[in-house]
Amino acid sequence: MSENKKIYILHGWVYSTEKWKPFLVELKEKGFDPVVLKIPGLTAPLNKVWTLENYVEWFNKEIDSKKDLILLGHSNGGRICLAFAAKYPEKVAKLILIDSAGIYHNELPIRIKRLVFGTAAKLGKKFSNAKVFQKLLYKFAKEHDYEKADPIVKKTMVNLIKIDLRDRLKNLEAKTLIIWGSIDRITPVEDGVLMKEKIKNSIIEIVDGAKHSPMFTHSEVVAEIIYKNL
Repeated sequence: MSENKKIYILHGWVYSTEKWKPFLVELKEKGFDPVVLKIPGLTAPLNKVWTLENYVEWFNKEIDSKKDLILLGHSNGGRICLAFAAKYPEKVAKLILIDSAGIYHNELPIRIKRLVFGTAAKLGKKFSNAKVFQKLLYKFAKEHDYEKADPIVKKTMVNLIKIDLRDRLKNLEAKTLIIWGSIDRITPVEDGVLMKEKIKNSIIEIVDGAKHSPMFTHSEVVAEIIYKNL
Protein backbone atom coordinates (compact mmCIF):
# COMPACT_ATOMS: atom_id res chain seq x y z
CA MET A 1 0.00 0.00 0.00
CA SER A 2 1.51 3.32 -1.03
CA GLU A 3 1.98 6.06 1.56
CA ASN A 4 -0.45 8.41 -0.17
CA LYS A 5 -3.28 5.94 0.49
CA LYS A 6 -2.67 5.99 4.23
CA ILE A 7 -5.25 7.90 6.29
CA TYR A 8 -4.30 8.98 9.80
CA ILE A 9 -7.43 9.05 11.96
CA LEU A 10 -7.94 11.05 15.15
CA HIS A 11 -11.06 9.81 16.92
CA GLY A 12 -13.42 11.85 19.06
CA TRP A 13 -14.00 11.92 22.81
CA VAL A 14 -14.29 8.17 23.38
CA TYR A 15 -12.34 5.66 25.43
CA SER A 16 -12.44 2.82 22.91
CA THR A 17 -12.13 2.63 19.12
CA GLU A 18 -14.13 -0.61 18.86
CA LYS A 19 -17.03 1.11 17.06
CA TRP A 20 -14.66 2.27 14.32
CA LYS A 21 -13.97 -1.25 13.04
CA PRO A 22 -16.83 -1.57 10.46
CA PHE A 23 -15.94 1.82 8.99
CA LEU A 24 -12.26 0.89 8.79
CA VAL A 25 -13.25 -2.24 6.86
CA GLU A 26 -15.15 -0.05 4.40
CA LEU A 27 -12.12 2.20 3.93
CA LYS A 28 -9.83 -0.79 3.36
CA GLU A 29 -12.20 -2.13 0.73
CA LYS A 30 -11.89 1.22 -1.04
CA GLY A 31 -8.10 0.83 -1.15
CA PHE A 32 -7.16 3.01 1.81
CA ASP A 33 -4.85 2.13 4.69
CA PRO A 34 -6.50 3.68 7.80
CA VAL A 35 -4.42 4.19 10.93
CA VAL A 36 -6.34 5.08 14.10
CA LEU A 37 -4.06 6.83 16.56
CA LYS A 38 -4.37 6.36 20.31
CA ILE A 39 -5.05 9.78 21.79
CA PRO A 40 -3.59 10.73 25.21
CA GLY A 41 -6.28 11.02 27.85
CA LEU A 42 -8.74 8.90 25.90
CA THR A 43 -7.28 5.75 24.36
CA ALA A 44 -3.79 6.33 25.75
CA PRO A 45 -2.55 7.49 29.18
CA LEU A 46 -2.23 11.16 30.11
CA ASN A 47 -0.41 12.15 33.30
CA LYS A 48 -0.82 15.93 33.20
CA VAL A 49 -3.34 18.49 31.98
CA TRP A 50 -2.96 19.30 28.26
CA THR A 51 -3.98 22.17 26.02
CA LEU A 52 -4.85 22.01 22.34
CA GLU A 53 -1.28 23.03 21.50
CA ASN A 54 0.01 20.03 23.46
CA TYR A 55 -2.12 17.78 21.24
CA VAL A 56 -0.85 19.49 18.09
CA GLU A 57 2.78 18.93 19.10
CA TRP A 58 2.04 15.36 20.20
CA PHE A 59 0.61 14.63 16.76
CA ASN A 60 3.54 16.33 15.07
CA LYS A 61 5.86 13.91 16.87
CA GLU A 62 3.63 10.96 16.00
CA ILE A 63 3.84 11.60 12.27
CA ASP A 64 7.56 12.47 12.59
CA SER A 65 8.87 13.93 9.32
CA LYS A 66 6.05 12.68 7.08
CA LYS A 67 4.46 15.13 4.66
CA ASP A 68 1.57 15.11 2.17
CA LEU A 69 -0.58 13.52 4.86
CA ILE A 70 -4.22 12.56 4.60
CA LEU A 71 -5.82 13.32 7.98
CA LEU A 72 -9.28 12.38 9.19
CA GLY A 73 -10.67 13.85 12.39
CA HIS A 74 -14.02 13.24 14.05
CA SER A 75 -15.45 15.65 16.62
CA ASN A 76 -12.62 16.48 19.07
CA GLY A 77 -10.22 14.67 16.73
CA GLY A 78 -11.29 17.14 14.05
CA ARG A 79 -10.43 19.99 16.41
CA ILE A 80 -6.89 18.62 16.74
CA CYS A 81 -6.60 18.09 12.97
CA LEU A 82 -7.75 21.65 12.26
CA ALA A 83 -5.25 23.15 14.70
CA PHE A 84 -2.46 20.96 13.32
CA ALA A 85 -3.25 21.73 9.67
CA ALA A 86 -3.40 25.46 10.45
CA LYS A 87 -0.01 25.41 12.18
CA TYR A 88 1.72 23.01 9.78
CA PRO A 89 -0.05 23.54 6.42
CA GLU A 90 2.96 22.24 4.51
CA LYS A 91 2.53 18.77 6.06
CA VAL A 92 -1.12 18.13 5.16
CA ALA A 93 -2.23 17.33 1.62
CA LYS A 94 -5.83 16.36 2.36
CA LEU A 95 -8.03 16.87 5.37
CA ILE A 96 -11.27 15.05 6.16
CA LEU A 97 -13.47 16.51 8.90
CA ILE A 98 -16.42 14.50 10.21
CA ASP A 99 -18.77 16.52 12.43
CA SER A 100 -15.72 18.36 13.71
CA ALA A 101 -15.47 20.38 16.89
CA GLY A 102 -13.59 23.68 16.90
CA ILE A 103 -16.23 26.40 16.58
CA TYR A 104 -16.90 28.17 19.87
CA HIS A 105 -20.55 28.54 20.87
CA ASN A 106 -22.08 30.64 23.60
CA GLU A 107 -25.71 29.53 23.51
CA LEU A 108 -27.33 28.66 26.85
CA PRO A 109 -26.87 24.83 26.63
CA ILE A 110 -23.19 25.30 25.80
CA ARG A 111 -22.73 27.80 28.63
CA ILE A 112 -24.32 25.27 30.98
CA LYS A 113 -21.95 22.55 29.76
CA ARG A 114 -18.91 24.78 30.26
CA LEU A 115 -20.19 25.70 33.73
CA VAL A 116 -20.58 22.04 34.65
CA PHE A 117 -17.13 21.15 33.34
CA GLY A 118 -15.47 24.15 34.97
CA THR A 119 -17.17 23.53 38.31
CA ALA A 120 -16.17 19.87 38.30
CA ALA A 121 -12.57 20.68 37.36
CA LYS A 122 -12.24 23.32 40.12
CA LEU A 123 -13.89 21.31 42.89
CA GLY A 124 -12.04 18.13 42.04
CA LYS A 125 -12.45 15.54 44.77
CA LYS A 126 -15.15 17.54 46.56
CA PHE A 127 -17.26 17.41 43.41
CA SER A 128 -16.56 13.69 42.98
CA ASN A 129 -17.85 13.02 46.47
CA ALA A 130 -21.13 14.85 45.84
CA LYS A 131 -22.54 11.95 43.82
CA VAL A 132 -26.18 13.03 43.60
CA PHE A 133 -25.36 16.61 42.63
CA GLN A 134 -22.76 15.35 40.16
CA LYS A 135 -25.16 13.00 38.36
CA LEU A 136 -27.84 15.69 38.11
CA LEU A 137 -25.42 18.15 36.55
CA TYR A 138 -24.07 15.64 34.06
CA LYS A 139 -27.58 14.59 33.12
CA PHE A 140 -28.53 18.24 32.64
CA ALA A 141 -25.43 18.87 30.49
CA LYS A 142 -25.99 15.59 28.60
CA GLU A 143 -22.30 14.75 28.87
CA HIS A 144 -21.76 11.18 30.01
CA ASP A 145 -18.25 10.75 28.59
CA TYR A 146 -17.09 13.61 30.79
CA GLU A 147 -18.68 11.93 33.78
CA LYS A 148 -16.37 8.92 33.27
CA ALA A 149 -13.18 10.97 32.90
CA ASP A 150 -10.50 11.31 35.56
CA PRO A 151 -9.63 14.80 36.95
CA ILE A 152 -6.70 15.36 34.55
CA VAL A 153 -8.85 14.57 31.52
CA LYS A 154 -11.68 16.75 32.81
CA LYS A 155 -9.38 19.76 33.11
CA THR A 156 -7.99 18.97 29.68
CA MET A 157 -11.50 18.95 28.19
CA VAL A 158 -12.19 22.35 29.78
CA ASN A 159 -9.08 23.69 28.03
CA LEU A 160 -10.20 22.31 24.67
CA ILE A 161 -13.81 23.48 24.63
CA LYS A 162 -12.75 27.09 25.33
CA ILE A 163 -10.87 27.30 22.02
CA ASP A 164 -12.40 28.90 18.91
CA LEU A 165 -10.57 27.91 15.73
CA ARG A 166 -12.57 29.95 13.23
CA ASP A 167 -9.80 32.57 12.84
CA ARG A 168 -7.26 29.84 12.05
CA LEU A 169 -9.30 28.26 9.26
CA LYS A 170 -7.99 30.75 6.70
CA ASN A 171 -4.49 29.30 7.25
CA LEU A 172 -5.48 25.87 5.94
CA GLU A 173 -4.04 24.98 2.54
CA ALA A 174 -5.03 21.32 2.30
CA LYS A 175 -7.88 20.16 0.13
CA THR A 176 -10.58 19.69 2.76
CA LEU A 177 -13.58 17.37 2.70
CA ILE A 178 -16.20 18.23 5.31
CA ILE A 179 -18.72 15.47 6.12
CA TRP A 180 -21.65 16.18 8.45
CA GLY A 181 -24.69 14.40 9.82
CA SER A 182 -27.84 16.30 8.89
CA ILE A 183 -29.34 15.95 12.38
CA ASP A 184 -26.21 16.36 14.50
CA ARG A 185 -27.21 17.85 17.87
CA ILE A 186 -23.67 18.02 19.28
CA THR A 187 -21.86 19.98 16.57
CA PRO A 188 -24.58 21.55 14.41
CA VAL A 189 -24.52 21.50 10.62
CA GLU A 190 -24.07 25.27 10.73
CA ASP A 191 -20.54 24.67 12.03
CA GLY A 192 -19.75 22.59 8.95
CA VAL A 193 -21.16 25.29 6.68
CA LEU A 194 -19.03 27.91 8.45
CA MET A 195 -15.92 25.76 7.98
CA LYS A 196 -16.78 25.41 4.31
CA GLU A 197 -16.95 29.21 4.02
CA LYS A 198 -13.69 29.82 5.89
CA ILE A 199 -11.50 27.03 4.42
CA LYS A 200 -10.61 28.13 0.91
CA ASN A 201 -10.14 24.73 -0.72
CA SER A 202 -13.07 22.81 0.76
CA ILE A 203 -16.33 21.06 -0.04
CA ILE A 204 -19.09 19.83 2.25
CA GLU A 205 -21.17 16.65 2.03
CA ILE A 206 -24.24 16.23 4.25
CA VAL A 207 -25.24 12.70 5.29
CA ASP A 208 -29.03 12.65 5.42
CA GLY A 209 -30.50 11.22 8.61
CA ALA A 210 -27.14 10.92 10.38
CA LYS A 211 -26.36 12.34 13.81
CA HIS A 212 -22.93 13.14 15.27
CA SER A 213 -21.14 9.97 14.11
CA PRO A 214 -22.16 9.18 10.51
CA MET A 215 -19.13 6.92 10.04
CA PHE A 216 -20.76 4.50 12.51
CA THR A 217 -24.39 4.69 11.39
CA HIS A 218 -23.76 5.28 7.67
CA SER A 219 -20.32 3.72 7.24
CA GLU A 220 -20.78 2.72 3.59
CA VAL A 221 -22.06 6.16 2.63
CA VAL A 222 -19.21 7.98 4.38
CA ALA A 223 -16.56 5.65 2.92
CA GLU A 224 -18.02 6.23 -0.56
CA ILE A 225 -17.93 10.01 -0.07
CA ILE A 226 -14.27 9.81 0.91
CA TYR A 227 -13.44 7.53 -2.02
CA LYS A 228 -15.28 9.77 -4.47
CA ASN A 229 -13.50 12.91 -3.29
CA LEU A 230 -10.01 11.50 -2.79
